[in-house]
Amino acid sequence: MQTDIESADQRWKAGNVYASSCPTRLVLDRIADKWAVLVLGLLTDGPVRFNQLRRQIEGISQKMLSQTLKSLERDGLVSRKAIPTVPVTVEYAITPLGRTLSDTVDALRVWAENHMGQVLEAQQHYDAGGTRSAAA
Repeated sequence: MQTDIESADQRWKAGNVYASSCPTRLVLDRIADKWAVLVLGLLTDGPVRFNQLRRQIEGISQKMLSQTLKSLERDGLVSRKAIPTVPVTVEYAITPLGRTLSDTVDALRVWAENHMGQVLEAQQHYDAGGTRSAAA
């Protein structure tokens, strides 16, 4: 028996991400969102509270974190659990679908960490009037 997710996946397999009307672009928008990638990365180790996420992701505002978490929850990538305490405690966790994306985009984080020096060097060369092929 197929799950709803498997059925939806099969409906979009014939998509063309290069077409402006293709819904797969929504997924690419999520991957291109630096805040979403950072949130997913932090949730891979287990559930995290909102304020803990905000402290760990330097530079993100409370509003942006809230919007990012809502979008990730809507996309089925993150789950939200309210714990009845005073005040209410809210934890966020990555879903199995979210983990597949997180595992995929983590390679981008590793690449960025390993190649940032080369990118900065290429930028400096370019800004100094060097050729555009200097990074090659």
